[in-house]
Amino acid sequence: MKAIWNDTVLAESKETILLENNHYFPAGAVDQKYLKESANTSTCPWKGKAKYYHVEVDGEVNDNAAWYYPEPKPAAEDIKGHVAFYKGVKIVTE
Repeated sequence: MKAIWNDTVLAESKETILLENNHYFPAGAVDQKYLKESANTSTCPWKGKAKYYHVEVDGEVNDNAAWYYPEPKPAAEDIKGHVAFYKGVKIVTE
């Protein structure tokens, strides 16, 4: 799987976790140079508190287009250390 925005591969992994129609990429498979910490957070009743990243490629910014759960609740423990994308980031199979 690849996460692509503005013709740039943000993440690539043969193993993602598919949860609620979102592919969660292992953090090590994500090119961190394209992610900038965001102050945005949200809360899911069963996954916990999510934190967000802005995605930045060639000076263009896609606000809050990636998220992760630093301390997920027990039911979502599998996605700890993983990052998901949306807001125009394409997820494609190789």
